[in-house]
Amino acid sequence: MIIPAQHDIAFNLFGISVYWYGIIMALGIFCALVCANKLFNDKYPGIKKDIFIEFAPAIIICGILCARLYFCFLNPHYYFTHPLEIFDIREGGLSIHGGIIGGILSMLFIVKKYRLNFFTVIDPLACTTFLGQAIGRWGNYFNSEAYGFPVAGQNWGLYIPQSRRISGYTQYDLFHPAFLYESILDLISFFILFYIYKKFGEKFRGLVFFSYLILYAVIRFFVERIRIDSAFDIGSVPIAQIVSVILFIIGITGITFVLHKAKQHK
Repeated sequence: MIIPAQHDIAFNLFGISVYWYGIIMALGIFCALVCANKLFNDKYPGIKKDIFIEFAPAIIICGILCARLYFCFLNPHYYFTHPLEIFDIREGGLSIHGGIIGGILSMLFIVKKYRLNFFTVIDPLACTTFLGQAIGRWGNYFNSEAYGFPVAGQNWGLYIPQSRRISGYTQYDLFHPAFLYESILDLISFFILFYIYKKFGEKFRGLVFFSYLILYAVIRFFVERIRIDSAFDIGSVPIAQIVSVILFIIGITGITFVLHKAKQHK
């Protein structure tokens, strides 16, 4: 099956172009926060209710700001010479790794304000972040980005317009839909973490968060192996793979700590 390219503009409003990328990203963030709020309320009915809805503006702003700054940091030469484009996120340029950092920072603010356990708050959000990412990856589709190597045959693949093909691959038409692979894996991971949260979330606080770091690190590491449009490489290694290894180590260390702590309290 050939996946056709799509137009990146959804519609025009008072002469301003509204992009599919922004619409889909907003939908992904909305679903992640609403579902996290539901999970939190169900698991801890006696704690502050609707905490994710109340702090949604702060979480969104912090997440988008960090996602953008992280992306710009990986492309310093371009944004140093085009500083005004740092503020233009309508056509893409948001890093999930940066968004993760922003999400963690916003959670630190919330737990300090209400004196809550950090993992109590971040576990449900870590779970539903996978759902948001599964939806948000489709923004890459409409932007004709996050694609992999050219496919071997011509009977299937993602069609990339000539203007969106990177140097060295302009002669090819069809490419691996890396965004789709990651979207599917993110959705599967959401259901895995949903099960873990429902069954073990209260007993092993932090298990979902650190499991998220491990699962996403593995997903991103292997998806990056087929992508040819990575934002930044160190030598021949995509920075996303390096960060994924770091997140994997943090995740393994964190789960070891959580299980050890739970064992001590038996």
